[in-house]
Amino acid sequence: MRQQNLLYAHSGGVTAVINASAAAVVVAARASGRVGKVFAARRGIIGVLEEALVDTACLDEAALVRLARAPGGAFGSCRFDLPHDDGGKAMDRLFAVFDAHDIGWLLYNGGNGSMDAVARIQAEAARRGHALVCVGVPKTVDNDIVGTDCCPGFGSAARYLATSMLEAGLDTSSMVGSKGSVFVMEVMGRNTGWLAAATALAAQGDPDRAPHIVLVPEAGFDEAAVLARVREVTERLGYCAVTVAEGIRRPDGSLLMEKSRDARGYVQLGGAGLAVARLINERLGYKFHWAIPDYLQRSAGHWLSATDRAQAEAVGRVAVEYALAGKGGTMPGIRRLQDAPYRWDVVPVDAAAVANLERGLPDGFVRADGLHVTAAACDYMRPLIEGELAPPVVGGLPDYGRWDWATVARRLPAWQG
Repeated sequence: MRQQNLLYAHSGGVTAVINASAAAVVVAARASGRVGKVFAARRGIIGVLEEALVDTACLDEAALVRLARAPGGAFGSCRFDLPHDDGGKAMDRLFAVFDAHDIGWLLYNGGNGSMDAVARIQAEAARRGHALVCVGVPKTVDNDIVGTDCCPGFGSAARYLATSMLEAGLDTSSMVGSKGSVFVMEVMGRNTGWLAAATALAAQGDPDRAPHIVLVPEAGFDEAAVLARVREVTERLGYCAVTVAEGIRRPDGSLLMEKSRDARGYVQLGGAGLAVARLINERLGYKFHWAIPDYLQRSAGHWLSATDRAQAEAVGRVAVEYALAGKGGTMPGIRRLQDAPYRWDVVPVDAAAVANLERGLPDGFVRADGLHVTAAACDYMRPLIEGELAPPVVGGLPDYGRWDWATVARRLPAWQG
């Protein structure tokens, strides 16, 4: 009996554990005995459209172990939404590629928008009477996918940010001067404050430890309240540490700061932390330092959460099981079974039901004054950052290896997108 092939692709911003999902997909597909070749697309759905496919047969067992430990997206990723207004051109091309390479299963590893692509591709397969099975593999450091208790990638990013705030707080507190000092860290978070909230873990329940203020998009930026809190903390401790999510908004809903806006109206965020730091300096006269981890928060492979890595592998492995069982249009979601000790499993989630939705911080996770998160938020996040995984080291640095992929021969004319 002819065996069909499986195609895997990354999408959107990468994480420190997305390659663990990729490696788990390859291992599970091989172990099934039902899959011919396991392909990976270069640069996500763009790679599928461009027919830029890698045959993962080039990865032996040692290489797969190395892949699972590496941060970033080894096969490349993209930010590309399948168009709705191209007359079906992109969909026609996708299915032409699937047919040309005998693809029976597509696994798409991404966030909210990627689950929309999963649902749309599966619906299109049904409309065409095509046997393709499309399954989503969840990931995002933003932790905002609906239908899953947490998102692979978040735990490691949260661990890195909490550690960074812990260490920066110790540094700042040791350099207190006569005028007072403020440290502001701006983290990712366009519409949701999960990453900003994670820095609260650094305080370990002590209100006098950093961070003293956590500003999230779910709470409007109250300038007067922020300044009053900074003054109170600084006069008492000599310093104040503040976390700012990049997407914080004024009470009227407008962004506090945006970096740029392109012709399509997409806003690149950045600078909210600096804006808050300068406001504090101008109004209160305190010395300030401002930091923005940016890509560092999602690429810190040296400080992974073992829980996060295990969940990334699990959703990759279970996605293969769903695909082979014909559960198209689904996503393996993580279900929390118990808080302490932390227990979880994986359950199927309808990709169409969660596509393009965002899960923000629940009301009970944000303090009423909007200046911090609650103990309940910390209780939820704490188990997600636990467990140590040391990377292989050569010459004092993590040894993640290099990935030089050769794509298979194209069988179709070049994509004219």
